[in-house]
Amino acid sequence: MAADARAVGLLDQRPSYLLPMTPEEMLAHCLAKPGAWADNPWDHEYPVVKVHEKIFAFIGGDGVGVKSGVNREVADEWLHRYPDDASVMAYIGRSGWNDLSFNGAIDDDEVCEAVDESYALVVGKLAKKHRPDGWDA
Repeated sequence: MAADARAVGLLDQRPSYLLPMTPEEMLAHCLAKPGAWADNPWDHEYPVVKVHEKIFAFIGGDGVGVKSGVNREVADEWLHRYPDDASVMAYIGRSGWNDLSFNGAIDDDEVCEAVDESYALVVGKLAKKHRPDGWDA
């Protein structure tokens, strides 16, 4: 059933508790954003997703790294709400980046919304000439 739903593109119709999010689905969500493109600068299993030259999502096998707030204090709200499924990202966490787990307490829709917010935060910091058309729609 799960493989069939994925094969025919019925993911938007399925309850998230029936078919857990996959890295491929998260990548597709990210790449649907204006100006988004996948890059693999470190030869990891999954790519990062960028807009212009800035990363807005780190795709992983069991979650996604996102810019969760303009600063660490705002990003810490995720840690308080989901202590088992949200964590500070190594190296860049002090700047408001968190890892959010797939298939845990955080609903798939909420993970997608976090990616959307990460995208908006990153694009909003780009020079206007580098912002893709339709990014704020």
